[in-house]
Amino acid sequence: MRKWQGATLSVIMAFTLAACSVGGGTNSPAAGGTGDTEEVVELTAENLQPEEGATLVIWEDKNQQSFVEERARLFEEKYGVTVKMEELPPTDQVTKLTTDGPAGLAADVVVFPHDKIGSASEAGLILPNDIFEAETVANTSENALKAVTFKDILYGYPYSVETYALFYNKALYPEAPKNFEEIVSFAKTFNDVKSNQYALMWELQQFYYNYAFLASQGGYIFGDNGMNSEDLGLNNEGAQKGGEFLKTLKSEVLPLKMGDVNYDIKKGLFSSGKLAMDINGPWTIADYRNAGIDFGVAPLPAIDGKPMTSFSGVKAYYVNAFTQYPNAAKLFAAFLSNEEAQMTNFEMNGTLPANSNVAADPKVQEDPINKAFLEQFNNSTPMPSLPAMDSVWGPITSAMTDIWDGGKDVKASLDNAVKQIQESLATVQ
Repeated sequence: MRKWQGATLSVIMAFTLAACSVGGGTNSPAAGGTGDTEEVVELTAENLQPEEGATLVIWEDKNQQSFVEERARLFEEKYGVTVKMEELPPTDQVTKLTTDGPAGLAADVVVFPHDKIGSASEAGLILPNDIFEAETVANTSENALKAVTFKDILYGYPYSVETYALFYNKALYPEAPKNFEEIVSFAKTFNDVKSNQYALMWELQQFYYNYAFLASQGGYIFGDNGMNSEDLGLNNEGAQKGGEFLKTLKSEVLPLKMGDVNYDIKKGLFSSGKLAMDINGPWTIADYRNAGIDFGVAPLPAIDGKPMTSFSGVKAYYVNAFTQYPNAAKLFAAFLSNEEAQMTNFEMNGTLPANSNVAADPKVQEDPINKAFLEQFNNSTPMPSLPAMDSVWGPITSAMTDIWDGGKDVKASLDNAVKQIQESLATVQ
């Protein structure tokens, strides 16, 4: 994660010269000099200080406002830097940063899902997490760290993780199934198509979920941990095996068209006791609790003895490359995502932490739902952050539709998807 150093050495030197009196720095004449040469002090997490007169703006989601305002208050007390929050959904931030960053109108600290990091990095919109790199690496879970690193450069200050797992209605299925063999057997006695009653559902139209079936058998999107778009694994032997398994689920567990299943349909059936199990994310916990369902959450069941590898996402703070106050912005990004902050965010908002120590804390682990999601996250694949991913969604979703709805040959469908992806990439590379 050190490739950024050569490219940014001049920037760092400029910062260090400007901050020569910060922290442990001293001003002393060079030997034999005239007394006007200043000692260069390397900026570190221990001695970094905000620029004089710095003020900051952060873009964040509304549901994080209380947390951000509390941390901003503490940050001002410690560093004398005021912070203003502007509400902006994380999914919109890279697009807005593209125009507002160079114009000097963007926030100093931004937050967005990690799969946008490739676009932001290649457009020169964000600064590396350099000063706090060692601290971030030491304290962050492996998958979260991978997610906020792009081409060996650490950019993000991660603070939350999410993936999907298995919700189960305890009144219908008291203990979580360990494997899909159990689910298939249960479906034979529980399913009632005429009554719209089913053992298991997930959002069939979304490859975000279908990916897990291909990946569990050895399929993948891009090689080299998601960074090699020339190596496509969506039609390899493992992916084909996963596609064949999906076909069996269509006939034995969920005999519906893709368009017949969506989030609201699943929620209604699960809440009314007509759906025993649902593959879903932590965003649905409140809905099921409000419905009064006695439910549990468990890691995804194994397929042929192999654990299911879900897609996962990581939210992190990033520093706007065009900020006037990079020192202050880096300090605040780190302050929002350090161990103390992530525990506070968990306590205030139930945010699943990226910090390994917080994730292992008894306060987090004593809740079996949190424990299940974190266990599944550790067996997940961060969504690829290469911009090339834009060429993947359409073709692979069409292939899944051909396999599920059309009953078409799995190999031919996946081969066709990969061909379309390669053709699309050839036009943009």
